[in-house]
Amino acid sequence: MMNLSKALAGVGGMTTVSRVLGFLRDSIIARIFGAGMVTDAFFVAFKIPNLLRRISAEGAFTQAFVPILAEYKSSRSPKETAILINKVATLLGIFLIIVTLLGIFGAPWLIYISAPGFASDPEKFNLTVDMLQITFPYIFFVSLVSMAGGILNSYGKFIVPAFTPVWLNISFIASALFFADFFSQPVMVLAWAVFIGGILQLLFQIPFLKQIGFLPKLDFKINDPGVWRITKLMGPAILGVSITQISLLINTIFASFLAVGSVSWLYYADRLMEFPVGVLGVALSTILLPSLSGSISKNNSKEYSSLVNWGLRLSILLSAPAALGLYILAAPLIATLFYYGAFSEHDVLMTQYALTAYSIGLIALVLIKVLAPAFYAQKNIKTPVKIAIFTLFCTQLMNMIFIGFIGHAGLALAIAIGACINAGLLFYHLKKNKIFVLEKGWILFFIKIILGLVAMTTLLLFLKGPDSNWLVYSAWEKVFRLGFLTLAGALSYFVALRILGVDLRTFTKRLSNQ
Repeated sequence: MMNLSKALAGVGGMTTVSRVLGFLRDSIIARIFGAGMVTDAFFVAFKIPNLLRRISAEGAFTQAFVPILAEYKSSRSPKETAILINKVATLLGIFLIIVTLLGIFGAPWLIYISAPGFASDPEKFNLTVDMLQITFPYIFFVSLVSMAGGILNSYGKFIVPAFTPVWLNISFIASALFFADFFSQPVMVLAWAVFIGGILQLLFQIPFLKQIGFLPKLDFKINDPGVWRITKLMGPAILGVSITQISLLINTIFASFLAVGSVSWLYYADRLMEFPVGVLGVALSTILLPSLSGSISKNNSKEYSSLVNWGLRLSILLSAPAALGLYILAAPLIATLFYYGAFSEHDVLMTQYALTAYSIGLIALVLIKVLAPAFYAQKNIKTPVKIAIFTLFCTQLMNMIFIGFIGHAGLALAIAIGACINAGLLFYHLKKNKIFVLEKGWILFFIKIILGLVAMTTLLLFLKGPDSNWLVYSAWEKVFRLGFLTLAGALSYFVALRILGVDLRTFTKRLSNQ
C-alpha cells in the first residue's frame, strides 16, 4: 500500500523548491522592473493564460480525468487504460490548439475584457497585447503538462509533477538576468520566459511517461465511453473552476482602474500567500484526489473518511501558523524579498496591505484543497459548483463594498472572506454526506491549536520590532532576522503543541497504514 506520508513529504519538498525559486524569480523581477506600468502589463499578460489553464486543464480536466483514470487502473487492463489516455490526449490537444490560436489573434479583445482600465493608456495597452500574444501558447504546453501530471500522480510518481514547475522559474530567472538587455523593451523578456518555460516543463515529463508505459499517442477515434464520461464530468467542472477564475478576473478588472501598481501589489502579495497554499494545499490535493478516488472505486468508505479527516487536521495544524505568520511578518517578508532596486518603500506598504488581507483566508484556501477533492472523488462536481456560484456572488458584493474604503486591499479581503464562505459550505455539505464521518476529538484539537498560536504570537510580536526598521536593514541582515523569526515562531508553536499533548507522529502512522 502507498506510503502517503512519504509521498506528501516528497511533493511538499519539491513544491517548496519550486516556490523558493519562485520567490527568487519575483525578487529579481521586483529588483529589475519594480511595480509599475510594465509589470502591471506583464502580470495581466501572464494571468490570462494561467486562468484559462486552470479552467481547461489543471482544474476542470484533472477533476474529471483522475477519478475515471483511477477507475480504469483498478478495473481495466493496462492496454485499455493506455487507449483511454491516447484518446483523451488527442481530444485535449485539438481543443488546446483551437484555444491557443483564438487567444493569439484575439489578444486585444482579451485585454479589453480582462483589464479595461488599460485602454486609457495606449502604451500600456499595446505592451500588454504584445506580451499576451507571446505568453498565450503557454496554455497549450502547460495543459498537456497537467494531463501528464495527472497520469504520473495516479501511478504514484508524485515527485515528478511537483518538481516540474521549477523549470518555469529557471526560465524566468535566466531570462531576466541574462537576456533582458537584448530587447528594446526589456520587460518583453518575461513574456518569452513564459513561452520557453512551458516547453521545458513538457519536455521534462516525457521520459517519465515513457518509463511507466503511458506516453500518449495520437488516436483520433475518440468515440469511447471513458472519453465521453470525462467530457460529461468536465461540463460542471469547467463551470465550477471558471467561477473561481472569473472572480480573480473581475479583481483584475477592478485593479486596472485603481492606482498604477495595484495589479503588481496584488500579484506580489498573492505570491507570498500562495507559498503555504502550494506547499501544503496543492500537495495534499495532489495526493488525496487519486487516493480518495481509489477508496471510492473500492467502496471503502472507512478509508475515504479517514483520509479526509487526516487531511483536514493536517491542513489546520500547518496552515494556521502560516496564516498568522503572514499577518504578523507581512512587512519583514516583503522588505526582505522585494525591497530592492526599482521596488520602492511605497510598494512595500501597499503590498503589505494586500498581504495582511489575503492572510485572513489562508486556512480556508488550504482546506478547500482537501474538501473539494472529497467531492470530485465521488464524481460529484455539482455541489462544489453550486457553492462556487454563491461564493462568487458574495465575493463581488464584498468587492464593491470594500474597494471604496481600502482600495486594492479590499479586493484581497473579499477573496479571503469568500474562501472562508466556500470552505465552510463545502464542509457543511460533506458532513451531510453519509460516506464521510467526522472523527472524535476535534474540539480538543482546536483548543490546543489556539493555545499554540497564542504562544507563537506572543514571541513574534516581542522579537519582530517596528516595521520601519526592516526598510533600513541590509539585505543579509534582513535574511538573517527573518530566518530567525520564522524558526523561533515555528519552534514556539510546535513546542507548545507538544507540551499540550499533540504528537505529530500520529499523522505519519495514520498515513502509513492506509
